[in-house]
Formats: sequence, C-alpha cells, structure tokens
Amino acid sequence: MELINYLIDFILHVDKHLEVFVTTYGVWVYALLFVVIFVETGVVVMPFLPGDSLLFVVGAMCGVGLMDYSLSVGLLLVAAILGDQSNFTIGRYLGPKVFKWENSRLFNKAAFDAAHAFYEKYGGITIVAARFMPFLRTFAPFVAGVAEMPRTRFTLFNVVGGVLWVGGIVTVGYFFGNIPFVKTHLDKIIWAMILIPGLVIMFGAWKARRKNQF
Repeated sequence: MELINYLIDFILHVDKHLEVFVTTYGVWVYALLFVVIFVETGVVVMPFLPGDSLLFVVGAMCGVGLMDYSLSVGLLLVAAILGDQSNFTIGRYLGPKVFKWENSRLFNKAAFDAAHAFYEKYGGITIVAARFMPFLRTFAPFVAGVAEMPRTRFTLFNVVGGVLWVGGIVTVGYFFGNIPFVKTHLDKIIWAMILIPGLVIMFGAWKARRKNQF
C-alpha cells in the first residue's frame, strides 16, 4: 500500500521528485530516466509509470539549466525506441495465446483490447499515435508483435513515433514548463494528461467488447 501511495505521489508531483533527485544525484538522473522510459514502453505489465508528464518536466528542467536538453532528448529517444522494440519482441514470442489471458494485476485486458481494436482499424499508424496515450502506448507495440507485423515496418513507425513523442513533449516542456501559470497548475495538467487519454482508451475497450459480442 505504501508503494502504491508513493507511486501516485511520484506521478502527480514528478516535478518535485525529479528536482530533488537532480540536486542529490546529479548526472545519475539520466540513468534513472532512461530506465523509467524504457520500462514504461518496453514491459507490458508496467503501463502505470509516468511518461508524458515525465518528459514535460524534463523539458522544463532543461529550460532552467538543471538538465541538458540535447542529452536528455537523445537518451530518452533511445530508451523509447528500444522499449518498443522489446515490447514488440515479447508480443511476437507470446503470439495469439494472449487473447485468452484474463484481466489481472499484471495484465490490463481492457487496455490490450483497446490497443488491438485501434490496431485492427488503423494498422501501423497505431504505433505512432499510441505514443501519446498512456496505457495504449505500452500495449500498441505488444499488439503489433502478436499480430506479426514485419519488424522493418514496425521499426519505421517506432522511430517516427519516438521522435515525435520524446522530442515534441520535451520541447514543449522546455518552452512552456516554467511559465508561472503552468507551474502553479502542473498537478492539474498531469491529471489531464492521464485522464483524457484514459477515457479515450476506456471507450475504445468498450467498443471492442461490443464488437466481439455481436
């Protein structure tokens, strides 16, 4: 329970936690961020880790000189691309058997169904679009692997999506993260980053279930 409370607090106040870590451990923050982004995108049972909000805060810290912009974007881009490649490989290995898995603490069936429905409708562009959607971001490469998308095609979408996601959100944070209004209401912005895409995913999962019933 304490771990869950800490994770919630970390996600909602990632700016404060990250600033403390930078002040205390210096360059080791880059290693921590690499691991978080890699795990969040590369391990299908870890979709709850912060992604968008973390990148935004990293950009804001680069904007005030606490972190290096080029190094941050470069490292986190590599982490995001390798994470999706890892997730894709896991999906290829496990194959269609995952459709029989039940919802559990380690496997979010609703998010998987939503990602699969999105993939069935839009194909490879799902890999790019899902980068900006929590939970779906973690499951999209996994679904592509299960569906046996050619690796070269997946890699193209993976790199394009990674560049837009990491480069885009870090840059937005760099230019806008330190505006007084944004800093004051950052917790609400983080909630919006989580809840709005989350509602879209839930609606997609609901539609996927209805389609399977008929």
